[in-house]
Amino acid sequence: MTGTGTRTAVVTGGGTGIGRAIAGRLAAGGDRVVIVGRRRAVLEAAAAALNQEYDGRVSVVPADVTDPDQVAALAEALPERVDVLIHNAGGTINGADDSLAATADAWLETYRLNVVSAVLLTEALLARLARPGGRIVAVSSVAALRGAGAYGAAKAAMNTWITDLATQLAPDGITANAVAPGFVPDTEFWDSRRTPELVAQRVARVPMGRPGTPAEVAGLVAHLASEEAGFTTGQVVGIHGGTVLARL
Repeated sequence: MTGTGTRTAVVTGGGTGIGRAIAGRLAAGGDRVVIVGRRRAVLEAAAAALNQEYDGRVSVVPADVTDPDQVAALAEALPERVDVLIHNAGGTINGADDSLAATADAWLETYRLNVVSAVLLTEALLARLARPGGRIVAVSSVAALRGAGAYGAAKAAMNTWITDLATQLAPDGITANAVAPGFVPDTEFWDSRRTPELVAQRVARVPMGRPGTPAEVAGLVAHLASEEAGFTTGQVVGIHGGTVLARL
């Protein structure tokens, strides 16, 4: 993309689910991929499996991207140039009880997991992003468009941040976009709740009549991270089987 050979891509939350699928898709395209997450063992297992297929193109740097000190250390461990930055780390926290203090803690932690994590790593790597040709893609959610408590609010904040970031970086030839998946049950996000009843209930809301897959989300992310997407920026692209339809 920048004329200097193999790209370097960084994928947070890259050890499982959508993040792992994204890492594999980018590695399949020839990128060298660094997967980031809090659990070293999970990351190393994912990298070992991916490297059997993709010739050692996946490496690991454990870090909690909500922690400024760990983000600074992560940035120092990465190459001098980063071509693709994928913000996939996130999640939601339930309050320990129904008190105001527990509610505040849950909302603030959900915001930290989804928004602060992305902002910190972007700021840490801003000077290293390839110019021109850098790509930033954040994994948002259809919840930002339909409403879903703290998680939906955090993803809506992520979307607004992405559009501002796109305006800031466009003069440098760097794009910034988000993807908004709908129901993708084959992820850790749903592990403790993935009952047949819940799956049926969620699928009933999807006009396509089925759930999405991590591979499908990874395909969209890979496009937005590609050279062909150089004129697409500041967008939140839905991938949810028509759960939310465009309003023109």
